[in-house]
Amino acid sequence: MADAPAKQEPLLTPTVDDDATPYWEYAAQGELRVQECATCGEPRFPPRPCCPHCASFTTTWRRTSGRGRVWSYVVPHPPLLPAYAARAPYPVVLVELTDAPRVRLVGNLVARAGAALDSVPLERVRIGARVQAVFADQGGVVVPQWILERP
Repeated sequence: MADAPAKQEPLLTPTVDDDATPYWEYAAQGELRVQECATCGEPRFPPRPCCPHCASFTTTWRRTSGRGRVWSYVVPHPPLLPAYAARAPYPVVLVELTDAPRVRLVGNLVARAGAALDSVPLERVRIGARVQAVFADQGGVVVPQWILERP
């Protein structure tokens, strides 16, 4: 009996505007960067044209370590979008970056880059758990995902 072909994860394509384009370009290179105000140095996410702290329109992109901690999480259960229902339940984490603690990113917690959404046992997910960003190509779009630093 032949092995069944691996199921490809469903893809929700990100909406990319002019402010977010560099974020996705860096992700495609395997780098997690956040937008930073070139005037006051405050990091910000999501990317936007104006600094909410000093109202400057000058921007740079700071490379981060890609490390963080689970600040919060949810475990979706059906009913979901039909393409995701078969994967549920799976963890979705809100990660506070270690080197930009005011920045929090949402993503999937997986066993390794590109692994199935349900690849991490739910009992392993904890607020405060240390995580590391990894990158996976999902249908031509490279997205950041998160893995536990201590699997």
